Amino acid sequence: MKGLARNRAKRHRASMSRQESVARAEAYLRAHPDAPLPVSRLSRLVGLSERGLREAFYRVRGMGPKRWMVAARLRGVRAILRNQSAVPTTVTYAAADYGFYELGRFAALYREAFGEAPSETLRSRARQSTATGRRTRIHKCLFEPVR
Repeated sequence: MKGLARNRAKRHRASMSRQESVARAEAYLRAHPDAPLPVSRLSRLVGLSERGLREAFYRVRGMGPKRWMVAARLRGVRAILRNQSAVPTTVTYAAADYGFYELGRFAALYREAFGEAPSETLRSRARQSTATGRRTRIHKCLFEPVR
């Protein structure tokens, strides 16, 4: 019985350790969204081997750290493109802010993740802001009469 309880405690500590490692990695990545970094460097920052970090991410998030990084950066771009109160932007600027510089690949990843092109997300933001009467500076320029 004591051996069984000890094994459970050991597994619980390992699980918490994995969760803490993933949380540390995610915190670092959120603080540096525009700087995609290799898994080898991230693992050193967290204090695990690459294999250990990959295993921790798979156990905690169900995906590897690289895939999680890309997904988090895509969500960041989507938030910018959908944010009606933000300063007007372009897809290129939003993508570059999150470290996507190959725009064709970015657009394909974005479409795969969200089912629409990034430009469609941006256009829907424009339609929503004009429908609700909220216009950004760009929209005011487009809709105000020329004097």
